[in-house]
Amino acid sequence: MTILEKAESWLGQGRRLALATVVETWGSAPQPVGSQLLVDAEGHFEGAVSGGCVEGEVITQAQDVIVSGGHRLLEFGVADETAWRAGLACGGRIKIYVEALT
Repeated sequence: MTILEKAESWLGQGRRLALATVVETWGSAPQPVGSQLLVDAEGHFEGAVSGGCVEGEVITQAQDVIVSGGHRLLEFGVADETAWRAGLACGGRIKIYVEALT
């Protein structure tokens, strides 16, 4: 089942959703452009937008987007001076577009 088929199924169950899509990459990136992560309001998810290094932050942002009904463009990369924040250990940089689905 594709991510969009899963989204259709979850919407049919009355779940509130957001879809995160990798829209741009630079350097070494764990997932290619077009990779997607589907998130519901309770934090359940399907898919991947990285190798696990930023999924937690994307899920949190997606839940905020579900509440606001809007969208966000997130950018992640190596954050040497703030190593405790989400970042890509592979040295690349990615942009992820997160949008609410209705």
